[in-house]
Amino acid sequence: MNQATVHSTEVLIVGAGPAGLALAIELGSRAISCIVVERNERVGAAPRAKTTNVRTREHLRRWGIAGKLAEASPLGLDYPSDVMFVTRLAGYPLARFENAFQCAPERNPLYSEHAQWIPQYTLEKVLKEHAQSLPSVQFCFLTELESFEQDGKGVRAKVRHTRNGECDVIASQYIVGADGARSTVRAAIGAKMEGAYGLSRNYNIVFRAPGLAAAHPHGKAIMYWQINADTPSLIGPMDSGDTWFFMPTGVPEGFKVSDAEAAELIRKATGIDLPYEIKSTDEWVASRLIADKYQDRRAILIGDACHLHPPFGGYGMNMGVADGVDLGWKLAAVLRGWGGPSLIASYAAERRPVHQRVMDEAVANHAVLGKQLTQEGSEDDGPLGVRMRAQIGAVIREAKAREFNTLGVVLGCHYHGSPIVTQEEGAAPAAEVATVTPSACPGSLAPHAWLDDGSSLYDGFGPGYTLLATAGWNAADLHQAQRDAREVGLPLTVCQPDSPALAELYQARLALIRPDQHVAWRGNTWPHDGKALLRHVCGW
Repeated sequence: MNQATVHSTEVLIVGAGPAGLALAIELGSRAISCIVVERNERVGAAPRAKTTNVRTREHLRRWGIAGKLAEASPLGLDYPSDVMFVTRLAGYPLARFENAFQCAPERNPLYSEHAQWIPQYTLEKVLKEHAQSLPSVQFCFLTELESFEQDGKGVRAKVRHTRNGECDVIASQYIVGADGARSTVRAAIGAKMEGAYGLSRNYNIVFRAPGLAAAHPHGKAIMYWQINADTPSLIGPMDSGDTWFFMPTGVPEGFKVSDAEAAELIRKATGIDLPYEIKSTDEWVASRLIADKYQDRRAILIGDACHLHPPFGGYGMNMGVADGVDLGWKLAAVLRGWGGPSLIASYAAERRPVHQRVMDEAVANHAVLGKQLTQEGSEDDGPLGVRMRAQIGAVIREAKAREFNTLGVVLGCHYHGSPIVTQEEGAAPAAEVATVTPSACPGSLAPHAWLDDGSSLYDGFGPGYTLLATAGWNAADLHQAQRDAREVGLPLTVCQPDSPALAELYQARLALIRPDQHVAWRGNTWPHDGKALLRHVCGW
């Protein structure tokens, strides 16, 4: 190990999926050096997630690349993000949910960016291109982590280049495992995944079918749930070139089909006879698992390496991006000296309760799949079928609405009780699912607003902390806050938008906003010992 070439960096990131890429961008945008090692040759080989939610696109806006993702939309931003429940694609309609996941491009006061229905591999391509444009970020593909050692001074990791089998050593201050469900970093730190494995087994088939969109009567949608007795499944458009996905749910263990069998299965499930060109097939298992610890000294886990849950609700990939953001700014603060010794530890304290809540939502959504909704007689052409379909439709609207209307979860994830936000008297805002009530209570996401010049309030926030002055503020307070920030070495932007409505929205004249756009503190006057406040929110 000592004879190998030694490379040095501040942070070693293992895995170049969405979580690892988000972390690399968060670090690279702050000029923190990082090396990303990835065992595969390229990012984005599997279909995986298809929903980039409101909050993830807000991070892309902050990074300056939300427009690039919009331009990459294979279906177009105006394609309706409706979810249809049908007996079969060629059969009867049962229920429709419009504007699922808030993908409609119309401006909304609650957020700065709408969601987007787009393959995960396309998102990864946009993230990777941006990360590679940052001078302090380096990628090593076809490279896998073999082992690492750590002490009080840093980490020494042994990596192997799979092309030639040669090994190198990477010395870093921190190592982050963004290496997915079979995480090498997780195993190395002795973290255990706890919970329920194998809630269901499912199969994913990606195929090409020219003419399929015009061959059914249900109109455009991003997803069609097929509710029938023999092949309960999901199907929908995924990419340009007439590329679709098909997902039978609740398949038996060991289920596997040839390309010809997969094509026949699609014909049977949809009731539409077309030539189906199979591009890929794979089994996946829905589980509810969370690591018993996220960190061992200088080694930290993010994304699927520390939490796994069913994809119903579109949370998984987006949660990994949020992990990368939360850990990224904290690592940067510590490495640049203005973050204190407890700042990195706050990552697990803040993110784990969020993971638990989202996992509960995903598991609840998973509990009602096509098999549970099927009733005998639903495909009958007579009065019995009409009656049964009406009953099933009512059940669907009651049981599945929360899966496609998730704004309260997406924007309502908060860090109340975190060791690095101030505490206020009174209960934290109630947990909502479909809707969100903006709150500037410390720990909450800063309430959003559109300003008179057409910009987002968030556009005025800086890369470090931001002191938002809403209305009625005192100039002396702003000057004192800036002096205090200089003395403790904290990067602070003062944002003074001309918008009287913000005072009512924030219920305070001043609000201290973290780099991740969450509120750290609010008040009507800057505290007498402002330096103590700044040290507290930075982990000192």
